Amino acid sequence: MRRGRLRIADRVPARIAWLATREALGLGRDEVPRVSVQVVDGSARVRVGLVLEFGSDLVEQAERVRAAVVDRVGALTGIPAREVVVVVERLKVGQPDV
Repeated sequence: MRRGRLRIADRVPARIAWLATREALGLGRDEVPRVSVQVVDGSARVRVGLVLEFGSDLVEQAERVRAAVVDRVGALTGIPAREVVVVVERLKVGQPDV
C-alpha cells in the first residue's frame, strides 16, 4: 500500500544545478551562474546562464556544465534532467598577461 507522496520544490534541483555548474567550471566566489529549473511530468528542464572568458573553448565548457547538471540533478533528486540549455549570456575579457 502506498501512502503520501514526495514533492521536491523546483529550487532544490536548481540549487544542485547551480553547484554542479560552479564545480564543473571551477568558478570563483564572484562568478555566479544563473540557473532556473522547471519540473514537468517528472523530468527537469534546466537553463544555465553563464559569463565565460573570451577566447576560451565555449563548446567544451557548455558540454562540461550540461553533463555535470544531468549527472548531479538525477543522482541527488531522482528527477532526470532531460533538457539542459546552457546559454553564454556574456563574454568577459581577462586580464592581459604582463
